[in-house]
This record gives sequence, C-alpha cells and structure tokens, in this order.
Amino acid sequence: MPKSAHAEAAKHHEAAAKSHKTAAEHHEKGDETAAAKHSKEAHGHSEKAHESSTKAHGKSAGK
Repeated sequence: MPKSAHAEAAKHHEAAAKSHKTAAEHHEKGDETAAAKHSKEAHGHSEKAHESSTKAHGKSAGK
C-alpha cells in the first residue's frame, strides 16, 4: 500500500526539522560549513514537504 500524501508530507517535515536543528547546533559551535550544509538539506526537505502537503490537501479537498 503506497504512503498517503499526508504521511509523505509528515516524513519530509520531520526530516526538515531534524536538519534545521542540526544546522543550528553546528552554527552555535561556530562550524559554519556544516551549518550551511545542513541548512541546505533542511531547505530541500522543506520544499518536498510543501509539495507533499499541497498534494495531500488537494486530495483531501477532493481535487
């Protein structure tokens, strides 16, 4: 059974949150290279979360 769009969106939101947290931790330690890497990863996860969320809400609304 394929994942629902809501489950897919949640997965990406969780991954984005984890990457944001890791980026913040590296920034606090002064490791800007690692912070930038994790920030970029977070952005990618956020984009995927947005796409999945839009898809989920479209399906939920019967579109």
